[in-house]
Parts: sequence; structure tokens; C-alpha cells
Amino acid sequence: MKRILSVIAVIVLSTSSLIAQNQEPLSSQLNDLLKNEYFSLGLLLQSEANFSFENDNFNNGRSFTLGATRLNLQGKVDGGFNYRLQLELRRSPSLLDAQIGYTFENGVQVVAGAYKPFTSLDLDPNPGATDFINRARQVGTMMNSREIGITVLGDVGELNYKFGMYNGNGLANNNLGDNRFLYTARFGYSPEALGGELEVGLNAAINTSRFETVGNTGFTSVENRLLYGPYVDYRGERWFGAAEFLQTRFERADNNLDETITGVYITVGNRISEKNELLVRWDHLSYDVAPRTSDLIILGWNHQATGLISFKVNVLTRIAPDSDTQMGATGQMQFRF
Repeated sequence: MKRILSVIAVIVLSTSSLIAQNQEPLSSQLNDLLKNEYFSLGLLLQSEANFSFENDNFNNGRSFTLGATRLNLQGKVDGGFNYRLQLELRRSPSLLDAQIGYTFENGVQVVAGAYKPFTSLDLDPNPGATDFINRARQVGTMMNSREIGITVLGDVGELNYKFGMYNGNGLANNNLGDNRFLYTARFGYSPEALGGELEVGLNAAINTSRFETVGNTGFTSVENRLLYGPYVDYRGERWFGAAEFLQTRFERADNNLDETITGVYITVGNRISEKNELLVRWDHLSYDVAPRTSDLIILGWNHQATGLISFKVNVLTRIAPDSDTQMGATGQMQFRF
């Protein structure tokens, strides 16, 4: 494994050195051709290699996989309106985002359609801009990554707010037989921070839909599932990091017991050079009833070879009270335009 990582490092650093001598003229031409205010085309391609130290199913075993493979169209049009359409192309084209927005003169925005709900800080970024290859586990465990509905968002001084109302059943294109909704609220506060940007905030949501699945847990909530928790995010010139606590409470349909799932992660990173970052994350996930509690420690290296090409390497250790410690590593090569 050490030899593999050494080879990857040599290839990455050699590529970066060669590109640095050329100033990326082709990237500039591509940007001028396909990105402007009224029509902007984006493309994200990720190729990944997974390795489990124990030759088991942890970390997708030992395999090559495709990460996000996406086509994105967005822009602004006359009258204060904007639009976005994003497709996932890994198997067959599938819809991720389809939204229309309007911005009032005071800066308040209204967005309607299919898109990410504002339910977790770590769900927000595009997969090409996440700190680690995979998001914190609480994201997949506690929520749908996309919902259909409407959101109002804006700023009042250093305070920002986002209020949403959605069907509460992911990208299912109807709310038939239920007529109940998911309501979300986020409040963020961004005071002046020495040497960087700081935001502290709170997410809260209630899904009143009956018998809806809970993330990727395999559980079904009877009704009125709560989700809540604070977060903090700091982005400085050299140091950066984030921490988030998120908890969801619901009644399980399979046994009528009240389940509480708790997720916590803390990320700390350092930009050791213009193109390189070193990161570490602690990711905790626990259940009150189901025996699934575990901690995940991730060490990461991010390298921006060019304006469009980047590499990531993550080394993972999973610690659980009911099983042996598992270790693995994932490498990712990315094209993001």
C-alpha cells in the first residue's frame, strides 16, 4: 500500500510541475467558451480506487468505481430569474436538480423545484468541493440528498436564513396519498473572524410525512420525524475546519420503538502549500436502539494539480464496539469544470 501511495504522489507532483510551466491556456479557452452569466455549463468526472486492508467489504472492498459523473447547466435571465438543471450520468441520465429561482431587489431569493434541502452543513457543497471523498455519514443516514419543494432564503446583516417546505419523500414526483410535508429552517451567523470566514448556525426540520424511509438506514418513520443540530464552519487562509452535531428522532414502523440517531463530525485541515491540503476528521454515528454505533477516523490529502484536475487520498479507520477495527484507503482523480 505504501508503494501505491508513493507512485500516486510522484505522478501527481510531476503532473503539477509540468502544468505550472504552461499556465493552462486550454482551460482558459474552455472557460471563455462555456461559462457566462446567462448560460454556464459544468462537468464533473470522478474516478476512484478503493482498498480494504483486510480484503473484506469495508470501504467498497477492493475495487475501481466511478464517483460523481455530472452535467450541470445554470444561468441568470432577465427579470431577476435564474435556473439550474443537473443530471447524474453514471448509469443512465437521472435528474438531480431542476430549479427556477427569483431574486427580489432586497436580495431575498425564492427557489422552487428539485434540489438539496438545507438540512446539514456537510450536504451543502458540490461533491467536487467536499473536504473528503465521502461526506460525513450522518448525511446519508438521516436525510434525502434531494427534495422537491420551495425555499426562501436571504440575509439580514450578519444573519442568514433559509426556510423550506418540501414533499418529504426525496425525488418522488408527487405527494399523493399523504398530503403532508417536510419543513426545514436554518439560521446562520457570520461575525467578522480574524484571518478568515466564520459561520455558526443551527439546522432544524420536521417531516410530517407518514411511513417515509429514513436516509439509507432501512428504517421507516411512522410520522413526525425531527432533525436538529448546530454547526460551525471556519475557512482561513491556512487553517480551516468544521464541526456539526445532528440528531434525528422518530418512531420506527418495524417495532414501534422510539429511535434516536446521533451524528457528530469534526474536521481540521491545513493548507500546507498553494496546491496541497492535509486533513483529519472524526466521524461518530450512534443509535439508541439499533446496534450500529461506530467511529470513523479519516486522514486526507488533497492536491490541486491544475485549475480543472485534482487528486484526493483518504485513509480510513472504523472502530465499533461490536466488531473488529477495519481499515481502508480510497484514491480519487477528478475533473471539475
